[in-house]
This record gives sequence, C-alpha cells and structure tokens, in this order.
Amino acid sequence: MLEQLATPTQPDIIYPESDGQPMSDNTKQFKWIVVIKENLEILFANDPNVFVAGDLLWYPVHRDNKTRQAPDAMVVFGRPKGDRGSYQQWKEDNIPPQVVFEILSPGNTLKEMAKKLQFYNRYGVEEYYIYNPDTVDLTGWLRSDAGLEVIDVMEGWVSPRLGIRFEIADELQIFSPSGERFTTSVELAQQKEQERLRAQQAEARLQILEARLRELGIDPNN
Repeated sequence: MLEQLATPTQPDIIYPESDGQPMSDNTKQFKWIVVIKENLEILFANDPNVFVAGDLLWYPVHRDNKTRQAPDAMVVFGRPKGDRGSYQQWKEDNIPPQVVFEILSPGNTLKEMAKKLQFYNRYGVEEYYIYNPDTVDLTGWLRSDAGLEVIDVMEGWVSPRLGIRFEIADELQIFSPSGERFTTSVELAQQKEQERLRAQQAEARLQILEARLRELGIDPNN
C-alpha cells in the first residue's frame, strides 16, 4: 500500500509594518509631510475610492518582504479608504500608488534617493515629487512610455492625477483645483476663526440695521 505524501506548504511571510526608521529627521521635514498628506486627505475626502497615506510601507511583490518603500505621502486611485498596517499591493487589486511624495532632510543621500527613483519607476508610480524645504527646490517626474521622466518646469505645474498646482515663492506653495492653498492645521484653524468672527460681525451689523429701520417705523422682515 502506497503512503500518501503530504502536500508541501509554503511558510507564512511576515510583512513588517515598520522599517525601524523615523517618519522624519526634523520639524521642517515633518511639517511638509503632514501638510501634503493631510491636505490630500481633505481634497479627496468625499471620494471613497481614493486612498491617501503617509509613511506607510508599500510591498509591491507577493511573498517578498524585502522589496518595499515607505513614501512620505502616497495617493492610490481605485482603492477604498480605511486603515492598513501596510500597503500589500496583491491585496489591493494589484494597483500601485499612482502619486508619491518625498520630503528631503539633510540625512538623505543621493544613493538613497536614486534607489527610491528606481523603485518607483519599476513598480508603476505615475507621478513622483521630491521637495527639499532647505533649498526650496521641487523636482518632479511623470511617467511616459519610457518610464518616469523629469518634468522640465515645476513652477506652475499641475499634477495630471491630483489636479493640484505647484508654485515656488519663499517656500513651496500648493493649490487645490479650486485655488485654495494647502495649509497647516494651525493656519486652517485660524482661517476658520477669522470666518467665524466675520460672520459674527456681519450678524451684528445686520441687527443694528434692523433696529434703525424699526425706529423709523419700517419692519425689516416685510
């Protein structure tokens, strides 16, 4: 009687959710990571099939936990919002992030950034942007039939995927398709407070006007 041989099984692969590296090296780099990621979240808040993440490990190859990158910010069209420990592409309809951002710090090396460009080019990124806040330098790449190619002029450039516009002044300025500038959470809170105060002032002026009309015997509600 022949013994039935057990079917060999492949061992489980663990995909770490951290690469052991800090999200940022300094406050300036952290500020820009947060500004870009959070404003992109706001921009696509009403689209359930746009996933935005910051410093999330992306694994493009099944059963390969060594090939990975953690973009400072990334946008994936065609994938639902929701929490993830990592972006495992084979579980995401094999859709790679279409747009990625990296914010430079003094600790970044040319070799490191060259490897990232090679990775993003190989695994299907359509738009890749690097911003150096120390030198106020923005570089972008756009995918063509030949792969990612440098965008010659970034001043006034509009992202084909995101619809956002880049301007360079004393620092990088990014504008939404509706013309609103990407802001920090503090700036956004200040804007809301200013709007609240303006609304209060307008209401107070309206009440004064209505009171004067009543003194003249005019009903402001008619």
